[in-house]
Amino acid sequence: MKEQSVTAVIFSNDRKKTLLVKRRDVPVWVLPGGGVEENESLETAIIREIFEETGYKVKILKKIGEYIPINKLSKYTHLYECEILSGEASISDETKDVKFFDIENLPKLIPPPYPEWIEDGYRNDKKLIIRKLTSVNYFSLIKNLFLHPMLVIRFLLTKIGLTINT
Repeated sequence: MKEQSVTAVIFSNDRKKTLLVKRRDVPVWVLPGGGVEENESLETAIIREIFEETGYKVKILKKIGEYIPINKLSKYTHLYECEILSGEASISDETKDVKFFDIENLPKLIPPPYPEWIEDGYRNDKKLIIRKLTSVNYFSLIKNLFLHPMLVIRFLLTKIGLTINT
């Protein structure tokens, strides 16, 4: 299988808030997650990524879904719901902020597919979701290029391996 990534939804105990991280390379709010290293299980990858990006040790509650890319803008992504066991919010080389946000009042700069993934996790369906990542498309990229040109340029630079960490 091609490159894969893992992402996690972490809700507050009352399920009214979700944990987001503000990236350094493209300064937008996203769910914690990242790439799966060679010979690493998906479960190990998500636990590692969350710790690296947030400072929290977590346990996996369930796998929510698998999302199939429709273009080169995204990777095959495994979405998990996790729960914080210990630790405290801390920034890293990849993140400049870690914070819980009210589900009904998410930040303005939260790109697709993150709102969709938060909604999928919030619905708490028992059945594993498997679907195409249609919200990550070239039309959305072009639209956002006009709305947020610097963010899109920074995103495209990360796609070719150049990162600007601020």
